[in-house]
Amino acid sequence: GQMYIRGGSPIQNKVLLDGMTIYNPFHSIGFFSVFDIDIIRSADIYTGGFSAKYGGRISSIMDITTIDGNKKRHSGKISVNPFGSKLKIEGPIKKLNEENSNSSASYIFSGKTSYLEQTSKKLYSYIDSNGLPFNFTDLYGKISINGVTGSKVNFFGFSYSDKVKYKAVSDLNWNSWGVGSNFVLVPSNSPVLIMGKFNITDYKISLAELDPINSGEILDPRESRINGFNLGFDFKYFLGENEIKYGIEVNGFTTNFNFFNSVGRKIEQKNNTTELAGYIDIKIIKGLLVINPSFRAQYYASLRNFSPEPRIGLKYNITEKFRIKTAGGIYSQNLISANSDRDVVNLFYGFLSGPDNLQDEITLDNGKTVDRKHSLQKATHAIFGFEWDLAKNLTLNIESYYKWFNQLSNINRNKLYDDDESNVDDVLKKDFIIEIGGAYGTDFVLKYSNEKTYLWAVYSIGKVLRWDGFTTYSPLFDRRHNINLVGTQEFGKGWEINARWNFGSGLPFTQTQGYYHSVDFSDGINTDISTTNDDQLSIIYAGLNQGRLSAYHRLDLAIKKHIDLSAKSTLDLTLSVTNVYSRQNIFYVDRITTEKVYQLPFLPSLGASWKF
Repeated sequence: GQMYIRGGSPIQNKVLLDGMTIYNPFHSIGFFSVFDIDIIRSADIYTGGFSAKYGGRISSIMDITTIDGNKKRHSGKISVNPFGSKLKIEGPIKKLNEENSNSSASYIFSGKTSYLEQTSKKLYSYIDSNGLPFNFTDLYGKISINGVTGSKVNFFGFSYSDKVKYKAVSDLNWNSWGVGSNFVLVPSNSPVLIMGKFNITDYKISLAELDPINSGEILDPRESRINGFNLGFDFKYFLGENEIKYGIEVNGFTTNFNFFNSVGRKIEQKNNTTELAGYIDIKIIKGLLVINPSFRAQYYASLRNFSPEPRIGLKYNITEKFRIKTAGGIYSQNLISANSDRDVVNLFYGFLSGPDNLQDEITLDNGKTVDRKHSLQKATHAIFGFEWDLAKNLTLNIESYYKWFNQLSNINRNKLYDDDESNVDDVLKKDFIIEIGGAYGTDFVLKYSNEKTYLWAVYSIGKVLRWDGFTTYSPLFDRRHNINLVGTQEFGKGWEINARWNFGSGLPFTQTQGYYHSVDFSDGINTDISTTNDDQLSIIYAGLNQGRLSAYHRLDLAIKKHIDLSAKSTLDLTLSVTNVYSRQNIFYVDRITTEKVYQLPFLPSLGASWKF
């Protein structure tokens, strides 16, 4: 479960929950998010060309805000099914009196957990008699205090965890938590809103794999941890229909990472870094034209690099039913993802600060070399599209994009020597290398909705390429075609049917050409190569990511019955089927044994949800 948006790897997409950074928004099981949709107020997704309000990422932004608790009465919701259970409770700490318009305070809490490992032994033993080893727990809580004038302050926190242990092949664990606060201050008789936030977050992931040659032994684990704080103040000034937003932001975090590359060299890093930023974001409405120029200034203290980032967004309403739009800008980030290109399927994503000891020269794809001017990762976005209201309830949205990744940092898969070795090329001794690349494509979105019917169809075609100084290759997330079809239909008295089908063409991976027994030459010319019989097996790899996995596709169906128990109590019964035609979608592949582990097959379930 990872999020890839228009050529961006997961670390290049920033996910915010009430201003807190969420480093992993999906569980390993693949179709469960850490978020509870019952407590989401809004989810703004910017797939590219986002304004200067956001920074520190070069691909996309997902900004999620949660609802406040019920200010009038205590209420809740309990949901259960064979996959897990969920609880939401909310209510007033100080009740809202609408007649007197007094201040109020409320709370909301949400928790969900999986017990698929236990239930699957009985209900889904046809898949694996030992059960399905997917476990997760998600907790979120929030307290809101609202003033009479509209000012408010929130206090919130989350704890997410995930654990997968499959068939003595791999053991993946990650844990994430965060706490924070934000406020909105509405001064009397003033056109200015003042907003602020402060939060701290922590994320840790580890992947341990068993050695298929030496039975019972564990390979060197991969581990990564990132934790830090975020502090920011924003101001919004209203000028009629126009508005000006500006603000400052400080991010500080620590990364701790260790990893072994394909030739057994250990790459480790522990770093502390601080990012300082300021921005101005202007929205101007001139008749049918909306202009959104913005500018962000970002300073990366650990790299001693300053990044000026102009951005622009335009939207023109040609008619009431047809609109064109365009956006673009310059974007930068420090964090890099240290995943392995040698995994057939990637489960582990490590996060670390961008290094400052990169190679001094960059080899372009035309063979020329240029001096490195900074240590940042940078990208330039260009987006153009249109929206067309085809009918009263039918809308077509087509958007094309190009993202130039002007400079990227990546794990050096060719490292053989220590960094202080003399007379050795940088590409053989640096922990990280510089790459360049691009991503381009087009998204087609068709949406139909009325009182009882909702249909949503998306087709995306795209291509992602990287140049590492030697060769052009497709990264692990280069998916050429992607289709999503979603439909909801209400009928009869309280009945609803839902369907979703997803198709994704095969992802790249590096194929295995063969194996050989490695020999330890640490004794130099005294090494006994004639009688050595080392059990250490090494792999001969094919060209980087020149193979393609099989396509992914899955159909899910659900039918729901809504029952009103009383004026304030309802019951929903849901019969659902996950992976209706039991498609074998790959979850994990052991490169030595070639054993394949698949994602969840045909899974029927019956669930209930009680609202009170």
